[in-house]
Amino acid sequence: MAVIALKSPDIEVRVVDMNEKRIAEWNSDTLPVYEPGLDEVVRTARGRNLFFSTDVDGGIREADIIFVAVNTPTKMYGVGAGKAADLRYIEAVARKIAQVATGPKIIVEKSTIPVKTSETIKDILAANGQAGRMQVLSNPEFLAEGTAVADLFAPDRVLIGGERTPEGQKAVETLASVYARWVPRERIITTNLWSAELSKLVANAFLAQRISSINSVSALCEATGADVDEVAHAIGRDSRIGPKFLKASVGFGGSCFQKDILNLVYLCQRFGLPEVAAYWESVVKMNDWQKARFSSRIVSTLYNSAADKRIAVLGFAFKKDTNDTRETAAINICRDLLAEQAHVVVYDPRVSEAWIRQEVLGAGVENARLTVAKDPYEAARGAHVLAVVTEWDEFKGLDYTRIHESMAKPAHVFDGRNILDLPKLRAIGFRAQGIGKQEPQA
Repeated sequence: MAVIALKSPDIEVRVVDMNEKRIAEWNSDTLPVYEPGLDEVVRTARGRNLFFSTDVDGGIREADIIFVAVNTPTKMYGVGAGKAADLRYIEAVARKIAQVATGPKIIVEKSTIPVKTSETIKDILAANGQAGRMQVLSNPEFLAEGTAVADLFAPDRVLIGGERTPEGQKAVETLASVYARWVPRERIITTNLWSAELSKLVANAFLAQRISSINSVSALCEATGADVDEVAHAIGRDSRIGPKFLKASVGFGGSCFQKDILNLVYLCQRFGLPEVAAYWESVVKMNDWQKARFSSRIVSTLYNSAADKRIAVLGFAFKKDTNDTRETAAINICRDLLAEQAHVVVYDPRVSEAWIRQEVLGAGVENARLTVAKDPYEAARGAHVLAVVTEWDEFKGLDYTRIHESMAKPAHVFDGRNILDLPKLRAIGFRAQGIGKQEPQA
């Protein structure tokens, strides 16, 4: 939970959390999150007007604006299991605010939440004697991992939703004035509470839908001899479609897309819209199918048996320039290949060995067939297949002649991100395949 205390003309930001280890990491030289540019921002502001503390109660009491930024994972139990958002942490924060707040506050939802969640927060506040003293706003986060710092300084838009009352609109304007210090006012959009809450889910659903759409086309391209990159370029030149999020891949991951779509599916089911729910659920099903298809293509190429064969997986984070592994395609691919009795060797420049093993196998589980390499050359040594799963820039500049010499023959490359020069790899001697691209017939 981030707590912002406004002390005009300056702004003091206090990030408070009950997790002592996490706060210690934010106060150290090794931040718990890898994000390009984040270290510099924190080093510049920390101790000046940015503070990290475990004093949650003090932060709430002294704040003018409270940003609630807690985890809202998919609920894995009870009603709505597998789709609905688990709001226990949102509820806990609301109860904590109601318990310790001593004056008027503006409470800002930053977490991705279902529409109408603000009603839950307001009900808890009112039931605990805080009715009329708090204004609840929705200010969903649109920062993309890997470019979050740049997105913060130059956002496409800032969305603020509030109640259509004089008090609600005053709170909206107060928050807008904070952003207006560096964001042009024309990029600050104001709506009602429900529109802002729903917009975050819909934005992620639309982006994920584009990825699943082009991935479905990639399978057709492989079957017909079309090139998915050429198809994407052609349709992306249509101004009604545009080129963004038309990059075929092994599938989308991250903390938002699947979780938010499943939440949207649950909301549609709950409000009696089964056809709408089925439409959005198909986006997730297509993504799951794309990941499974990638694994099955590898096994098929290995004469339908990956048993006891070494497969190097380059990349484990769900995208480049982050160490986030939530819903990464690499988890499914590694598990699929291990189920085929393959020896899987993973390399990622930002994800630790311990975390890779935990994500694939589970906490405390061991499997000798899964190992983690210190560099891509070690991962590739003796491998039958090199599978690129994350689009790290370093993978484009590797010495593939050296890698080919060290691999078992025939040496296969499966580019799950379409970042490599496949004709060049084939000239070296690789049997190289991409997503939505046919391998030339011998």
